[in-house]
Amino acid sequence: MLDIEGLSLSPADRDILREPAVGGVILFARNFESVDQVTELVSEIRALRSPTLLIAVDHEGGRVQRFREGFTAIPPMRQIGREYDRDRDSGLKTARQAGWIIASELRAAGIDLCFGPCVDLDWGISEIIGNRSFHRKPDAVSELAEAFARGLRSAGMAAIAKHFPGHGAVVADSHIRLPVDRRGYGLLLDDMRPYERMLSTGVVAGVMLAHIVYREIDDMPAGFSAYWIQRELRSRLGFGGAVFCDDLSMKATAEYGSMGSRARLALDAGCDMILVCNDRAAALQAVGALNDYSNPLSLVRLARLHGTGQQLRESLQASEEWQAANAIFVDWDTPPQLRLDA
Repeated sequence: MLDIEGLSLSPADRDILREPAVGGVILFARNFESVDQVTELVSEIRALRSPTLLIAVDHEGGRVQRFREGFTAIPPMRQIGREYDRDRDSGLKTARQAGWIIASELRAAGIDLCFGPCVDLDWGISEIIGNRSFHRKPDAVSELAEAFARGLRSAGMAAIAKHFPGHGAVVADSHIRLPVDRRGYGLLLDDMRPYERMLSTGVVAGVMLAHIVYREIDDMPAGFSAYWIQRELRSRLGFGGAVFCDDLSMKATAEYGSMGSRARLALDAGCDMILVCNDRAAALQAVGALNDYSNPLSLVRLARLHGTGQQLRESLQASEEWQAANAIFVDWDTPPQLRLDA
C-alpha cells in the first residue's frame, strides 16, 4: 500500500499504482482539498485497476483525522473514554456513533478503510499514542473499541485494530526511532486483552503491527516477527483476517536493510500487506523487490476489506441517523451554560 503525491494522480502515480505488487493506496491530508475533490480522486484511483485497489486513510478523530472541511470533527478517543467513565452506556453509544459517522462519510467518498480503532492502552507514557487511546483499563478499551468497530461495520467498513501487541508503554516515537518495550509477557497480556475480546466477537477484519521490539519476547520488531504474527496473533488468538505492517518508511525500521529487504522481512514473517509512505524512491525499491511475490491467501484476506454500500453524501446528510450522530460531535466541545442560583 503506497501513497500518492497530491490532489490528483500524476503520471508517476499512475505508473507505480499499476505495478502488480501494489494492492492499495493510503491518502493523507495533502491529498484533500474538498469533499468533491477527494471523491473524484478516489474515482481516478478505482479506474486504474480491476479488481480495484484498496483505498485507506488514517481518520481516527482528534489529531489523526486527515480530512476536515466537510467531514464531521471527531474528538480524540480519550474524550470518549472519559464519557464512558461518567456514564458507561453513553460512552459506548458515543464510540459506536463515532465509528458509524466516520465510516459513513468516508464510504460516501468511496474510501474502503479507516485504519482504526486504536486499541493501545493509555499508560501515560507514549506521546505518539496519548489521547488516541480510549482508556488505561483493558476492559474499558475492549468495550469502547468493540463499539467503535461495530459502528464502522454497520456503515460498510471493516475495522483494523492497531498497534498489536501494544504501543502505549514506550516513550519513543517509532516514526523517529525504534522503541524497545522491556516488559515481560505477563504484563503484555493486558495490552492484548482488547484484541482477545474483539477477535473473539469477530468485529475486526484486520490488525496492524507495532514497530516495537519487545525485548523479553523476541529481538525483532513486531512487524518483522513470526512470533508475534504466527504464534500470538494467528495461533493463540486464532485471528484469520488481514495483517498489516505499519509504514516501513518509519525510522524504527531503518536498521533492517533496504526497503526491499524490509518488505520481504515483513511478508515472510506473516504480514499480508505492507505500507511504504512518503518516500517514492523507497516505494519503487519495494515494488521492484516484490515483482515476483505472490500469496493467494493474503489476496483473499485483503479482498474482504473492500467497503460495502455507498450512500450519496446528500442522502447521508439528509438522514435522521447522520443528523443525530453529527449533533453529538458538533456540540462535543461546547461548554455547558452556567446558571447562578438565585
